[in-house]
Amino acid sequence: MKYKNIVFDFGNVIGRFDADYILSQYVHSKEDFTILADAIFKNWPALDAGTIDYDQTATETITELPDSLKDIARDFYTNWFQYISPLTDTWDFIHELKAAGCSIYLLSNASTRFAEVAKHYYPILNEFDGIVFSAPLKLAKPDPSIYQYLFDTFHLSPKKCFFLDDLVENIVAGQALGMDGIVFTGDIQAVKNAIGF
Repeated sequence: MKYKNIVFDFGNVIGRFDADYILSQYVHSKEDFTILADAIFKNWPALDAGTIDYDQTATETITELPDSLKDIARDFYTNWFQYISPLTDTWDFIHELKAAGCSIYLLSNASTRFAEVAKHYYPILNEFDGIVFSAPLKLAKPDPSIYQYLFDTFHLSPKKCFFLDDLVENIVAGQALGMDGIVFTGDIQAVKNAIGF
């Protein structure tokens, strides 16, 4: 195989993140859905980047909502990650990589809340040799600093790493630092071909 280390994103690589689907598990009227989506997701990039506090943002957002939606929003902020469904083909691939002696790492934009609970809800993460979530570092992809943090923390040579992410800008940022990668579409065979596995 061409690479010693395979680096994974989480959303839409290890687990399916679909904001509309997740929110639809909490509300059923179109009007309520729109109100909650506008209130919650406007802050999502900042939560992932760790530039705002998760609990404080949740409290402030809930306070501004109509009374009929406050408990629903509170439940959402506490439990939304339960509706990220595992991408089982990727999980199987991770097991194959580990069996072949590869090192695997996670580099994912995610809120502090998700970073705290991810290993409990997604046990595949216990297979990883190293995990980097964005919000605790107050850095987020495609900022080169978070890639460099991964390389420095785990003593990785970018040229010996291959990155899987569902967003092209995140792959391009890694390539600029010397780490090859592929935009992940769910096609595991395409990944295997790219890494010579």
